[in-house]
Amino acid sequence: MLLNHPTASCTRQQDPSIYLIHNCDRLNQRRIRLRLSLKCLMDKAASSVHLSNDAKELTHSLGESVKCGAFSIGNQSCPGSKDSLPIRGITDKVVGVLGGGQLGRMLCQAASIMGIKVAILDPLENCPASSICFRHMIGSFDDSDAIQEFAKMCDVLTVEIEHVDAATLERLEQQGVDCQPKASTLQTIQDKYLQKVHLSHHGIPLPDFMQVDSLESAEKAGNLFGYPLMIKSKRLAYDGRGNAVAYKKEDLSYAVSALGGLDRGLYAEKWAPFIKELSVVVVRGRDNSVSCFPVVETFHKDNICHIVEAPADVPEKIRKLAGDVAQRAVGCLEGAGVFAVELFLTRDGQILLNEVAPRPHNSGHHTIESCYASQYEQHLRAIIGLPLGDSTMKISGALMYNILGKEEGELGFSLAHRLMQRALTIPGASIHWYGKPEMRKQRKMGHITIVGPSMNVVKAYLGKMLEREALSTSAVIPSVGIIMGSDSDLPVMKDAAKILESFEVPYEITITSAHRTPERMVSYASHAHERGVQVIIAGAGGAAHLPGMVASLSPLPVIGVPVKASSLDGIDSLLSIVQMPKGVPVATVAIQNATNAGLLAVRILATQNCDLQRRMIQYQEDMKDTVLTKAEKLEKEGWERYLNN
Repeated sequence: MLLNHPTASCTRQQDPSIYLIHNCDRLNQRRIRLRLSLKCLMDKAASSVHLSNDAKELTHSLGESVKCGAFSIGNQSCPGSKDSLPIRGITDKVVGVLGGGQLGRMLCQAASIMGIKVAILDPLENCPASSICFRHMIGSFDDSDAIQEFAKMCDVLTVEIEHVDAATLERLEQQGVDCQPKASTLQTIQDKYLQKVHLSHHGIPLPDFMQVDSLESAEKAGNLFGYPLMIKSKRLAYDGRGNAVAYKKEDLSYAVSALGGLDRGLYAEKWAPFIKELSVVVVRGRDNSVSCFPVVETFHKDNICHIVEAPADVPEKIRKLAGDVAQRAVGCLEGAGVFAVELFLTRDGQILLNEVAPRPHNSGHHTIESCYASQYEQHLRAIIGLPLGDSTMKISGALMYNILGKEEGELGFSLAHRLMQRALTIPGASIHWYGKPEMRKQRKMGHITIVGPSMNVVKAYLGKMLEREALSTSAVIPSVGIIMGSDSDLPVMKDAAKILESFEVPYEITITSAHRTPERMVSYASHAHERGVQVIIAGAGGAAHLPGMVASLSPLPVIGVPVKASSLDGIDSLLSIVQMPKGVPVATVAIQNATNAGLLAVRILATQNCDLQRRMIQYQEDMKDTVLTKAEKLEKEGWERYLNN
């Protein structure tokens, strides 16, 4: 059964089994599509579809007869249904997605922006993607007949869940059907034991593992790997399902039984002493071009992904190592698209691969708001053959919070909606609700992404959303920090504050001495960027060590303001700033000129803020007008009258 979408207005005819779906797109507004319910199909001959008089009149009034390509009857879909009218978007290809869950839904959302048509194959009539896809064929993605009929209406097939009928996809590939990623990749990924064998053959670092086909072999694994020992299902294992832990030899029998017995197909894996769980989303194009999203850290609740922090708080060398392992793993798999690589970071700094998902992934949801091109856009670009987009982050910190069902039924919906209401009050928060009709405990019902100038700020917003804490800064994050070693510098440094106020740039101002309060200075310099500060202005009076010391501790740009002391007229301060060693840059301005320090800070911020850039241009125009006005007055009045006035 096939449904046409989106923006369709449905009119129930007198026959309750028949709907007419009218596509409101300008190019397709004269097209009518019929959806026949299963009950109707059982009651009427498969070769005959009878329309009510009202339906016939509506069809005639729109000047188009109902075409066979508009719908599918069971497994007897009519051929030639890719589309009768071309789409005037970025491509005329129809992307077919096996599965219509939340990942399929977000693929459709990304596709709609680019004018790409997405058809989905899913057994649920009201699956999350059904309301926004171009076309929905009701059928199972592990049903060979349904997949073959679905392929007839698509130019390229992809998946939003790996548990599909890969054997059928392999046969379709042999017949010339374009499948991305390749069926061979799906077959390798579906069996996690075979996945580990394949990756190990290509030198990918993994926890030790071995097949388990008897309790004796499980005991052998325990003797070899030690305890605790992971017992895992080879197939259909996700979101914590299919994993059991044996903490001692006596637990092995229970662990095997909990997973459905030895006939289920099991293997044992050495416990990985990880300190963090990381993930890297890699996208590969048809031309083998590769782009990696930033490394993220994932946090799980009852073995289900609950929170994702982007980027991960790990040293740069760990980020590079994680990205290298992820790219090497994807490199030994076939096909284009997005691949999510889940990793363990161990206590001794090793990166071990946990598993690979050949599709968009929960750990990449944040990319919709945080990156220039989301994982969903990248997946579409890759499988169609378009140039890959930019996978880098456009903000400093992002956090994805999964909305998991806390209770069954209406109570669960009520709790979820209450959370979303709070999220609407959070700066930088975006809500994604998947539209699943049934609420169950621990079911993924939606997610919330929060972005901000730093991870600490984003975490504070999360705490407020979860009602764990209040924001002490009243949700105003300072962009500039003004610091000085003594209040005697304040008459000078206040000019920087006045400039920032005139440009409506939030700032903070405080006293911290490099000599009298060194611990406070170190703490401020080391953590200012975590609180969202982007530029530091430091007054340099007396020994003038403050700007240089702060610059040596902070990754932020530091502007030093030479302040006149009791002797040397500030020359000593200026020379101290400009003689910083290589690798510790400090910008500076004229002696006592905190005004220029404030303006320089605004210009730094304006590189990423168009509104500030416009204001700076206006500031320059105002200065120009002021000078021209003075020149005109001087020329008109003469110097004596000008000075006397």
